[in-house]
Amino acid sequence: MPTIRNTRLVYSTDPDTEVEPRKPARDRSRRKRSRTRPPLPNDGVVRIFLERKGRGGKTVSVLRGVAGDESAKKALLKRLKAELGTGGALKDGDLELQGDHRERLLQILPKLGYTARKAGG
Repeated sequence: MPTIRNTRLVYSTDPDTEVEPRKPARDRSRRKRSRTRPPLPNDGVVRIFLERKGRGGKTVSVLRGVAGDESAKKALLKRLKAELGTGGALKDGDLELQGDHRERLLQILPKLGYTARKAGG
């Protein structure tokens, strides 16, 4: 029985022809991979990141490491949104402000009693 290799043979009328099964195709789906970010040190410093990924190209300033419970974070977010004249949200304990406001946040946060530092790339 002849075995046919490296061929694109789809159908054969020859009863003695054996075709090697093809390897299964790789999974090329674009599933979102779970992204894990390294933990921040618990040193009381608010870190200001700038992110664009997953937001349709829109820039967002993200504050991580803000101490306090959810109500304190919401109050700080409300104050920052009013001061900066922008929108924002509280997601997974991080404060997100629409736009690149890192420089202004570095001036505002120390006045509110927070130690702030730029972080990321």
